[in-house]
Amino acid sequence: MNLDDFSKLKAFTVSIDDNHVVEICLNRPEAINSMNTDFWNELPAIIDALDSKAVARVIILSSKGKHFTAGMDLEVLSNMGGNPDDEPARRAEQTRRWILSLQNTFTQLETARMPIISAIQGACIGGGVDMVCATDMRFCTANAYFNIKETELGITADVGTLQRIQHVMPSGLARELAYTSRNLGAEEALVCGFVNKVYETQEEMLDAVRALATDIARHSPMAVHGTKKMLNYSRDHSVQDSLNHMATWQSGMLQVPDVQEAMQAGAEKRTPKFDNLLP
Repeated sequence: MNLDDFSKLKAFTVSIDDNHVVEICLNRPEAINSMNTDFWNELPAIIDALDSKAVARVIILSSKGKHFTAGMDLEVLSNMGGNPDDEPARRAEQTRRWILSLQNTFTQLETARMPIISAIQGACIGGGVDMVCATDMRFCTANAYFNIKETELGITADVGTLQRIQHVMPSGLARELAYTSRNLGAEEALVCGFVNKVYETQEEMLDAVRALATDIARHSPMAVHGTKKMLNYSRDHSVQDSLNHMATWQSGMLQVPDVQEAMQAGAEKRTPKFDNLLP
């Protein structure tokens, strides 16, 4: 997908401001922003285009309407079992590849070179929890709630919630939510650390999140990218392995011009100006 193709999107809108902050907005409020085939085709293509072209320093993931997302669309779920007339082993292998492709959609949020911030209002159900768990930060409105719906539907959540949620809230609470499919309200989500902050309205939340994204975007994109990379690596490795990886990264990625610009801007009491990452 090219940047010019963003105007043709069916499940999203994409806007890019002068500070290199990009807002990807789920745009099917009449369907509670459910994740239909267009969603699964478009989101990874959007992230790939933004990352490969190096036009974004921060991404905000938001949605239109009363609710963030109702999760997986019935259209997609209806195809989950494949063709029952196909040979069982081949059908299972096909299903496995399909699930891996869905997982990769949200893994791209995690591996993108820039931070991604979720701004959540109302319901965030099923696949929505999978998605926001893969983002760097989560903010929500007072009426927001989160639900790992799959268990109630007779399914084991398979697109990333179970693999990531214990890294962003206590394990016991994560298991309770996954086993019971009960709602996690905004205040409880704040107390357990799943969200950074709760706002009364969507407008207030988006204003605050956009200001935060702009603040991040003012820093060296190389430094921010390295910080995200190291945080993700450290989450999945031992302290010693992470320190070793950090030393290797810094030996090649330390940018003297960026350091000099940051120091000079500080001395001159101005906003520093940094180059974007290369495409």
